[in-house]
Amino acid sequence: MTRKTPSKLILSLSLLACFSTCTCHSSANDEGAGIKGLFVFGSSLVDSGNNNFLQDSMAKADYLPYGIDFPLGATGRFTNGKNVIDLLGDHLKLPSLIPVFADPSTKGSKIVHGVNYASGGSGILDDTGLIAGHVISLSQQIRNFEKVTLPDLEAQLERRSRVVLPKYLFVVGTGGNDYSFNYFLGKSDSNVSLQAFTANLTASLSQKLMKLFNLGARRFVLMSVNPLGCSPSVMLNQQISRNGCVQGLNRAAHLFNTHLKSLVDVLKSEMPGSTFVYVNSYKIIRDIIRNPISKGFKDASRSCCEVASMNEGGNGILCKRGGRACAERSSHVFFDGLHPTEAVNAQIASKAYESNLKTEVYPTNIKNLVNSRVL
Repeated sequence: MTRKTPSKLILSLSLLACFSTCTCHSSANDEGAGIKGLFVFGSSLVDSGNNNFLQDSMAKADYLPYGIDFPLGATGRFTNGKNVIDLLGDHLKLPSLIPVFADPSTKGSKIVHGVNYASGGSGILDDTGLIAGHVISLSQQIRNFEKVTLPDLEAQLERRSRVVLPKYLFVVGTGGNDYSFNYFLGKSDSNVSLQAFTANLTASLSQKLMKLFNLGARRFVLMSVNPLGCSPSVMLNQQISRNGCVQGLNRAAHLFNTHLKSLVDVLKSEMPGSTFVYVNSYKIIRDIIRNPISKGFKDASRSCCEVASMNEGGNGILCKRGGRACAERSSHVFFDGLHPTEAVNAQIASKAYESNLKTEVYPTNIKNLVNSRVL
């Protein structure tokens, strides 16, 4: 319960805080609660429509029932409404949605609050996602940021990128496809153990994060891999364990997440002046699945939308084009065969922003991250 304080006193305290820390901003909308915007990298969980512009990609969500609850309709977000990035933007009070890089209009003044480079089907490794046709690898996403966005951003803000980039959050959500569409499909060397593959995957991601750091990034949000073995598309075709999920896939996701969390501590020392938040969306979703009623959900195992099967020319994951969607979408954990509903995304974003549990966010939450000082 908050204590009411006279408005003049609030103003005086606010001014005092600004002068003492030298971080006073002209408006909340201008800086987004301490930051200016988001640069987003990763796969379909954070893709807001880049794949719409890839003609030969099969990993698209630019059709109904995707976006059935989104104000702009089917925009390429792999869910019924907002994805985690949209919802984080709401928490951060950003003035607009983050535009996608592949849209030709994403330039000039449209990029000052960030850009989304994520591509559904992509992974940390360059060869991940080839099964889905054309996807934008994480390496290419970072090149797009470096070669195209940075010069434009410097021109727009009339300042060097290394000066302005600490005011942005760099959100990275990737890794799951490297298991689902690479390792477990036998795309990598079959003699490589899961442990060795994961170590290589983590090392590759570390190099890419270091690249962003060298370009000027200082505030990072790393999203864990979700519980892959609990997705409806997997459970339809695999031997399910006693707790309702395919443990082989979950074990791989958990192993990667353990490495990713450890990477936060390692990179903190290797990247002077940087700050990190590891968001354990694996645990957040797993907790919902284990006890859905207590979290406000009714169905934690079935897809909300009608999924296109292999026999129908689909992949058993994505919604059927123009297919049916369940009426109570907010009570479902999964919208299609893999991706969470907006209701789940809202819980992930909320916990990422303000949870005080280190099992959910480590070592702190995003709210604290955006208010921290960087060098």
